[in-house]
Amino acid sequence: MSRRELPARPVDSAAAAPSPILTAPILPTLMRLALPNMGAMLAGSAATIAETAYVGLLGVGALAGMALVFPLIMLQGMFSAGAIGSGVSAAIAQALGAGERARAEAIAAHAVWLALVAGGLTSLLMLLLARPLLMLLGGRGVALDEAVAFAGVAFLGSAMVWMLNLLAAVLRGVGAMAAPSAVLLLAAVLQVLVGGGLGLGLGPLPRLGMAGVAAGQVVASTAGALLLLGVLRRGRTGLRLDLFGTPLSRARFADILRVGGPALISPLQTILTVLILTRLVASFGPDALAGYGIGTRLEFLMVPIAFAVGVASVPMVGGAIGAGDVARARLVAWTAGGISAAMLGAVGLVLAIVPDAWTLMFSDAPAVRAAASGYFRGAGPGYAFYGAGLALYFSSLAAGRVKGVVLAGTVRLLVVGLGAALILRSGMGLSAVFALVGLGMLAYGAATAHAVRIADWRRR
Repeated sequence: MSRRELPARPVDSAAAAPSPILTAPILPTLMRLALPNMGAMLAGSAATIAETAYVGLLGVGALAGMALVFPLIMLQGMFSAGAIGSGVSAAIAQALGAGERARAEAIAAHAVWLALVAGGLTSLLMLLLARPLLMLLGGRGVALDEAVAFAGVAFLGSAMVWMLNLLAAVLRGVGAMAAPSAVLLLAAVLQVLVGGGLGLGLGPLPRLGMAGVAAGQVVASTAGALLLLGVLRRGRTGLRLDLFGTPLSRARFADILRVGGPALISPLQTILTVLILTRLVASFGPDALAGYGIGTRLEFLMVPIAFAVGVASVPMVGGAIGAGDVARARLVAWTAGGISAAMLGAVGLVLAIVPDAWTLMFSDAPAVRAAASGYFRGAGPGYAFYGAGLALYFSSLAAGRVKGVVLAGTVRLLVVGLGAALILRSGMGLSAVFALVGLGMLAYGAATAHAVRIADWRRR
């Protein structure tokens, strides 16, 4: 059924009342929505770091296997939470901004079915192709076996990972940040406890190695998904989920995939950029790679901050677009970009000046410290642009404008790819590689800002 054919719906008084998200002061509202997300995202990052620490106790082979499989785990999260999740949040926010609560509830139900289908396909593909994919990434010997053991369990729970992330996206689209943030925080704690216990065989638990570590992720995502499903079923957030009473409609899937589908390109570009830089740094030896790893570990902790601010802008931008207030939507986007740039930029500049404030927590080897210092001097000034770009990316998805911000990721990929070829051809040193990292961030932020500036955000 087309948009014009949709029957008129009665609008209750609660739906007719203007949402504070559409009228409240922008900066304090953004921060109120962002802070719970920051806590949850940082907890997830901390859980990953803790997971790496206890995997190290299983031996070097297990640690190498974790490094091998991690890009695939990260890609699944970026697809579900970032790309398709943003499509869900944007569609719901726009529907609510336009006063179409019934449409928003239908989108929420379709998000659940989409999670089950996408998660099932992910499990099927990864169980069939995990070993050849990991071999393609360079896996050999013990490292490959450990990575396959992890993937064989972790991807069995893909449907629950997708469910957790898409249900969190539904609630974020409503502007209800507390519930998904609390559940994601709980899931992070559960992942560490269960994964560590089963992986290492703590107390009465069996020692299952990498399969046990992966089981922690499956248990945590399943528990989190069930909790969020209960929150939505009770309807306490203003949106009630009715899975079996909502007829399936191609139009509602299209509401999600119109934004989420094209946005799937962005994570692939990010992973490819990371792989190019990692292979380039590896050509300078293990000390350089270790120093680069220390630097990117901080970057891994900074991205959730930009993600939290960007996701907080989604219900505000989407709601304003749905209500026809394009000027407010743009002001929200630029404010989010500014907040993210200031926060990440401050960290980047401090560590460009005093890199040992971070590096010495991981290594005091002179060669590793020198490489990490070079990374922060080259990449640190680019953090502000990267933060702005990430936040503006989510705001643009909330407005339903995907093409420009995805092309910004292409710009970064091209800058890094061409720069890497130039460095290899000319024999430039490691400092040139780290300068390329910062240049890629700058290009991404500038291109994303330009895409947002020239885009027509009027609702179609």
